[in-house]
Amino acid sequence: QNMLEELLIHKPDDPIQYMINHLKQNNDDAPRICVLGPSASGKTTVAMWLCKHLDAIRVSRETLLFKEILALTKEAKAYKERKQKIPNALWANLIQERLSNVDCIKQGWILEGFPENQEQAWMLQSSGIIPRHVVVLYAPDTVLIERNSGKRLDPFTEEVYHTTFDWPSDPLVQRRLVKPEDLSEQEMSKKLLEYHRNFPGVFQIYQKVLKSINADQPSMDVLSQVLTYVQTRHRSAAPFTPRILFCGPPGSGKSLQAALITQKYGVVNICCGQLLKEAVAGKTKLGELVKPYIDNGYPVPDNLVMKILAERLNALDCVTNGWVLYGFPRDIEQGEQLQKSHIIPN
Repeated sequence: QNMLEELLIHKPDDPIQYMINHLKQNNDDAPRICVLGPSASGKTTVAMWLCKHLDAIRVSRETLLFKEILALTKEAKAYKERKQKIPNALWANLIQERLSNVDCIKQGWILEGFPENQEQAWMLQSSGIIPRHVVVLYAPDTVLIERNSGKRLDPFTEEVYHTTFDWPSDPLVQRRLVKPEDLSEQEMSKKLLEYHRNFPGVFQIYQKVLKSINADQPSMDVLSQVLTYVQTRHRSAAPFTPRILFCGPPGSGKSLQAALITQKYGVVNICCGQLLKEAVAGKTKLGELVKPYIDNGYPVPDNLVMKILAERLNALDCVTNGWVLYGFPRDIEQGEQLQKSHIIPN
């Protein structure tokens, strides 16, 4: 999927060679994560923790401007020195340049605080930067304003602390903490207003890979929820016909679960016992063979059950919509017969 995305974006003259190079270079399992959220929601803390945990590269506005020596860094810094806003296109190009470095390709990346609006998100996508997971931290504005006033920064490690919620135990770290050039309460409120105005546009683009996580809870709970999410794999967009098998002892709820799944996903509900009764009631050839067993309360031979089952599961509605089966197989021999008939649940 990643290779197809790259092909569509870059449209190389020699697609075969491009794919060979991609397979040699790229680690498709490497994390590609965006950590977003309003000011003081804990983006830096989460991004740094993820980098340590996943051995990925953290990329933020600060690292791009002050830690990296990229072709476009000088141009971006010039805007900063003139106290002008750095254009979205320049940010997108800076990020693309950084993420195309070997360390980001091999180890993966955590992009912190970017994109902030829909235009930036479109620019990243058109540059071929498509995150697999987007984490959005949220908290009430009153909490964020309170957090912002107590924020402290360790200039050595770039870790963020707080005078109330997260004070370091090491006296050396305590002494070197500095108050970041942060916003007044009024400026913070203005920034939050802008965030709330821009966020729906970002959500629209990333909604299929996005998870919102409440940042107003103990930090370990936030980090645990973030890690659980970024380690999930999204379902493939390829066409998929479900073939579901429910096993379990009598009274465990197989028929109820099958009925609920049928109702929700439109698959065909097949109960083996019911199928045999329908064959008898329909007076089919196989039904006539099954009838004496059912009338006398004997188990129906497996080969007859398999024939009726195979005929039903190969019918057009089952092949097209998928199926959910319960009541068969009841033992290993029946399971093996199901496989020999190429009826394989997925």
